[in-house]
Amino acid sequence: MKNKTISFQNSKGILLSAKLELPADQHPKAYALFAHCFTCNKNLTAIRNISKALTQNGFGVIRFDFTGLGESEGEFSETNFSSNIQDLEDISTYMTQELESPKLLIGHSLGGAAAIFAAKNISSVQAVATIGAPSSPQHIQHLFKDDINEIQANGKAMVDIGGRPFSISKQFIDDISKTNMTEVVKSLRKPLLLLHSPQDTVVGVNNAAEIYAAALHPKSFVSLDGANHLLSNKEDSMYAGQIIAQWASRYIDKNDTKKLTTSKQVVVRIGNQDLTTDIIAAGHSLIADEPEEVGGNNFGPSPYDLLLSSLGACTAMTLRLYADRKEWDLEEVIVHLSHGKDYATDCKECDQPQAKIDHIEKNIELIGNLDETQKKRLLYIAEKCPVHKTLQQTVMITSKIIA
Repeated sequence: MKNKTISFQNSKGILLSAKLELPADQHPKAYALFAHCFTCNKNLTAIRNISKALTQNGFGVIRFDFTGLGESEGEFSETNFSSNIQDLEDISTYMTQELESPKLLIGHSLGGAAAIFAAKNISSVQAVATIGAPSSPQHIQHLFKDDINEIQANGKAMVDIGGRPFSISKQFIDDISKTNMTEVVKSLRKPLLLLHSPQDTVVGVNNAAEIYAAALHPKSFVSLDGANHLLSNKEDSMYAGQIIAQWASRYIDKNDTKKLTTSKQVVVRIGNQDLTTDIIAAGHSLIADEPEEVGGNNFGPSPYDLLLSSLGACTAMTLRLYADRKEWDLEEVIVHLSHGKDYATDCKECDQPQAKIDHIEKNIELIGNLDETQKKRLLYIAEKCPVHKTLQQTVMITSKIIA
């Protein structure tokens, strides 16, 4: 996945910060615009995971910081719900001029409400997805309900939201009080997907029910059962991203994507942000990564996992073909593999790192009506699979810089 930091000026001349993420082939089938939750920022882990899932499914994604938040300039105390909507419209204009108009608009929490409002004014948007969105922007007042009187009396107050201090002004309260979410939802007339957790204690799931009731078809609801409001669990956010990608693909016009051309069988790309790596192998998109404990995101198998997968797949296919040709009753093959580095049996300098050799253990389950002679023959054939033979030979690898 390609990841690029960009900045642009909104309609008030304030510099806003955004991240552009592209699929492995750099040719998105459509662009999505992501609006983060109230007082959050574009680098929230859940937002990054959802964006990752979208790029894996061929979408280009722009996630950005609203005015006064994250890496964007401006004063948060001078913003309101209307300015959030304007920021969304402004970055949509930027995308139209510099990239391509957004066709999918996604919003989390209050960003979901802003996405619905903005989608009504952004003609290119063909589908809208919200996550944990309130049915009315006024809902967020419960986050600082104890400070309402001070805000009304003094014009503003410092309030604690999620352990961080923010200056909330009276104009912010007045602005959200003027919004009519129900009327906007009724007049949206664009496909709408609502994702919400029944266990959401910040924005109750009844909010999704109210939005759903007001919306016209096509509309969809997906329960994020067990998730919290911020989708802190990676599995929840990745699932949400996959659902949004699959759902949106039904409703948006897709670009004619041109695959990244190469004269080789496989092309691989990694950006400068993390270890997550995009792979296109014979036209199929894959993801490689490393576990979190070694600095990866664990979004996909490691390079050695892929190596073992190749060996296991080749072994299974070879056995399947052989058994079919022999007309043996082989119902299923399951190959278990592991990789490690062990000392050679006759090692004379076992205290030296270079004395270790790679060792792959391959355990094969053969399910079917087979006698011992047939099983022994299949074990012999398993070591004749092309990948197995390649790994046991000396392999010459040549490398060169082409650009």
